[in-house]
Amino acid sequence: MKDIREKEIVVVGVSEREEKFGHKIFRDLLNNGFKVKGVNPKNGEILGQKVYRSLKDLEIIPDLVITVVSPQITEKIIEECKDLGIKEVWMQPGSESEMAIKKAKEFGISVTYNACFMVENKIW
Repeated sequence: MKDIREKEIVVVGVSEREEKFGHKIFRDLLNNGFKVKGVNPKNGEILGQKVYRSLKDLEIIPDLVITVVSPQITEKIIEECKDLGIKEVWMQPGSESEMAIKKAKEFGISVTYNACFMVENKIW
């Protein structure tokens, strides 16, 4: 199993707004040397990094997707993960729903929820 710092991580819900968790998580993962890419439907650039419209626009299949979006969007992201063969999702507090968790488990996707990625990995 890969060490967390070796994983290709994608944050879905990256924001250019500094006060948003999607911005803080992306910034602090970058600052701590993680291999991280961002997804936001507006795409463009955030913190000097190219941001992708969707998971399917990435040139890689990530090892881990972190959701920082509404539960309804997370449910759609789980569908995309299934279609792309992504095997691990971390739903940040507030982005999970019973449906998203159930779908992930049904699709054989390892899912973590009710825990903050940043706290659990001692970044915050």
